[in-house]
Amino acid sequence: MRKLRFGVLSTARIGIDKVIPAMQRGTRTEVTAISSRSGDRARAAAADLGLKKAYDSYDALLADPDVDAIYNPLPNHLHCPWSKKAMEAGKHVLCEKPLGLNCQEIEDLIETRDRCGVTAAEAFMVKSCPQWLSARDSVRSGELGELRIIQSFFSYDNRDPDNIRNIVDAGGGAMWDIGCYPVALSRYLFEDEPQQVAALLDFDPVMKTDRLSSVIMDFAGGQAIFAVSTQLVPYQRLHLFGTKRHLEVMIPFNAPNDRPCVVKTDGGTLREEEIISHPFPTMDQYTLQGDDFARAVLDNGPVHSSLEDGLENTRVIKAIFTAARENRWVKVER
Repeated sequence: MRKLRFGVLSTARIGIDKVIPAMQRGTRTEVTAISSRSGDRARAAAADLGLKKAYDSYDALLADPDVDAIYNPLPNHLHCPWSKKAMEAGKHVLCEKPLGLNCQEIEDLIETRDRCGVTAAEAFMVKSCPQWLSARDSVRSGELGELRIIQSFFSYDNRDPDNIRNIVDAGGGAMWDIGCYPVALSRYLFEDEPQQVAALLDFDPVMKTDRLSSVIMDFAGGQAIFAVSTQLVPYQRLHLFGTKRHLEVMIPFNAPNDRPCVVKTDGGTLREEEIISHPFPTMDQYTLQGDDFARAVLDNGPVHSSLEDGLENTRVIKAIFTAARENRWVKVER
């Protein structure tokens, strides 16, 4: 069975630690090359990961005819520029989230994809994860009744001013780094776009990044409420409240790859004995994401997180920043 041959732009930690090892285990993916602005870093990463080729520039990787697709885990502000260059080099692109920091650059990326005739997706690995497919099935089937409220929380503690997640000009801060997840998954579960948003953001006085963000998104069918932080105890949880039942996703975003994921549902009462745990087989959502993208390229399969979807997610995040800055409800522009 043919595999999609990936090259990786940069030796970013998420690629080295999570995505590349996961895609090397894929049934439809093969990582063949990696690049860095430092040849030494590229060669060291290639040796550690067992990759065939290492390049000392991103352009050299894009020129490799044996690379079919690019995985782009560069800092947030470089996602669109280098994804565009990859497309213009004839490569398919799987780009880390957030896809872009403004709508104009994503619109340009969509035009480039269409002009170059390549496949591209935003790397929201959660949309390949069985626990999320199951959660959406529970909503669609009416098992929960009518979905009215989504409540989620995502935090970690990182106060290093030199870390890329804490650099404003690189697209750092809680909303861009992790707030994009509850925004995307609320849209995914409601299968709709929020009409308006309200938000409170607290900014680090030194690094100037948002370190605590609390948001309400108003959908036609209900509300999504979430908080994210880069300076709190690490924690993740998501709740779906329907008119009949409640569903809880225990580790919604960084799904473990060494034990089963667990989703819990209750019987619509406050009785603990009615809570049912639903474990899923141990898997790696990054492996599943890579295989899904490969099928989109090689078999004309669906793209689970399209550039158009990334554009809509960015529209919502930009509205959230405006709502917090102006202290008012802000309509989400289409």
